[in-house]
Formats: sequence, structure tokens, C-alpha cells
Amino acid sequence: MQAPFTSLSTFRDALAAAPGPDAAATQGAQDRNGQLTKPPGALGRLEDLAIWYAGWRGDAQPQITAPQVIVFAGNHGVCAQGVSAFPSEVTMQMVANFEHGGAAINQLSKTFGAKMDVYPLSLDTPTADFTTAPAMTEEEFTRALQTGWNAVDPETDLLVTGEMGIGNTTSAAAVAAAVLGGDAADWTGRGTGVDDAGLARKTDVVGRGLALHATSDPLEALRCLGGRELAAMAGAIAAARHHRIPVILDGFICCAAAAALHKAVDGALDHAVAGHLSAEGAHQRMLDALGKEPLLRLGLRLGEGSGAALAIGVLKGAVACHSGMATFAEAGVSDG
Repeated sequence: MQAPFTSLSTFRDALAAAPGPDAAATQGAQDRNGQLTKPPGALGRLEDLAIWYAGWRGDAQPQITAPQVIVFAGNHGVCAQGVSAFPSEVTMQMVANFEHGGAAINQLSKTFGAKMDVYPLSLDTPTADFTTAPAMTEEEFTRALQTGWNAVDPETDLLVTGEMGIGNTTSAAAVAAAVLGGDAADWTGRGTGVDDAGLARKTDVVGRGLALHATSDPLEALRCLGGRELAAMAGAIAAARHHRIPVILDGFICCAAAAALHKAVDGALDHAVAGHLSAEGAHQRMLDALGKEPLLRLGLRLGEGSGAALAIGVLKGAVACHSGMATFAEAGVSDG
């Protein structure tokens, strides 16, 4: 399905018009959960996850059979400011690695039965350096949102969005500060491993970007301070909501893109859970702002969608227990 918007304003309309969960399916899943052969609440958060998933899929007894992982890649003009420990060429090299099946995300996608797609976005034309100009024109931004939206397979039943882009923790920090409040130091971390001098330089760059692009509009903040891969993730997450496909959010960069949606429209991330807490310092602060409790805490900081892909297993387990367990009546077990 082609994206139902052609501009930033019509994207806002599509975001605001997105459906909510199916109330009858949610109630049916709650009723079923109360009849399963276990003490009440014995499966803890898995029970809540299964009911949440059932509501969004419109099925009180759902299955997860067709997850999709999409990795978006983009290059950043702000890298000219020396914000990363790696050169921009690594973005294109890692895209080739994804395409040949050699990255961590390839292994995790395969392990949990997810179809994986890779979308490089104009890698030979980095975004503008956001310390001197908006990262993207409105046309570029809209095109990236459309790419993300169109990348989502409507037949999938669970979505993970990942990213690759040297310099994108800098963009994510700037977007987070602009959208969620606070200053550059609150959100800027070491990313791929910059030293103290690099961290100071990176924090200064974020601060200069915030000063140049002061805006209260979260989508404008994403356009001016983000990157094509962040915009594409936002577009994909919005498309998933349109199709009632639940989403597992990845780490700091993915959540920065999602935060723009969260601030643009109330409830825009109700169809999403946080896959993990990454080792990037400000990720916990971001999850708190989004009201999301991570499923996993493993110290990951790779990106690519890797933490969220690993969490597919948790959600699959929750849904399998909910839909596959017998009820007390079916098993002939007394419910006390």
C-alpha cells in the first residue's frame, strides 16, 4: 500500500487518523487469560503483553507467524563536525554486510523467524549539517517518511525497525532534546565509543543544532535535526499503527524517532513496546519520557534493531502461552 500522504501536513493527518486496538478482542483475551491453567498473574508481564497484542491484532487468541525487521540506513552531514569514531563510509559497508547476511541483525531475524529488509536512503548524499542548515528539506523528509511507510508489509504481524548511520546518535540526541526537553548534555552519549574530547565536541554540536533550530513542533525537530533513517523509522512505525501491526521499539536512535510521533499525537505509540534498555546513557531517560518499560536489559548498544529483534522471542512466548495453553475446562483441571 502506498503511503496515504504527500506532504508533512498530510502525514500529520494520517498519524492522527490511525485506529486504536479492538476493544472486543482485548476483552476476549482478558477473559481467556482468566481461564488458563495457571494461578492468576502467574505469567507476570507475559499476560499483559499477550492481551495488548491480541487487542491490536483484533483476535482474542492470536498467533505471531510473520514478523518483519526493517533496517534503514542513512548518512549524516553533521559527521563533518567530528562526532563519530568511525567514518561515514562504514554505513555503506554495513549495508553490504546486511545484504549478505553477515550482521548480528541477520542472525537474530533468522533465529526468530522474521523477514528482514534493508533500505539504504541516498547514502551518497548525506543530510545537511544541522549546525548550519536543516538536515532535510520538507520534500526530503516527506520522501523518507514515505519510504518507511511503504516498507511495511501489511501482511506482517509484528514489526521491528532498526537503523544504520554513522553519526546518528548525534542526530538522535538532538531530536530527543528538542522533542522531550532538557539540554544537549542530558541526551548526548558516547555512541560508537568517542573519547572524552569527542564527547565534548559532540555535545557542543548538539547544542549548536538546538540553538539554530528552536521549534516546539516535534516533526519539524525530526526534519531539522534527524536523518533519513530516523524519518523512515517514524514512517514505518506510523504505518504499522495504520495496519494495526504491533511494534517492538529498538534502542536510543529508534526511540528518538518514535518520540517525535509520541509528541505529535497523543497515543501514537500505544501499539508499541520497548524491546530493551540499551547501554546508551540517555536511553532510560527516553523510555521514561515515553512511558515504556523495556522487555530486556542486556547492555546492548549495537543498533540495527538487534535488541528489539531479540525481544521478538519474548513476545512470541507471551502469545504462544496465551493462545496455546488449555483452559481449566478444556484440561479438566479444577480452577479452585
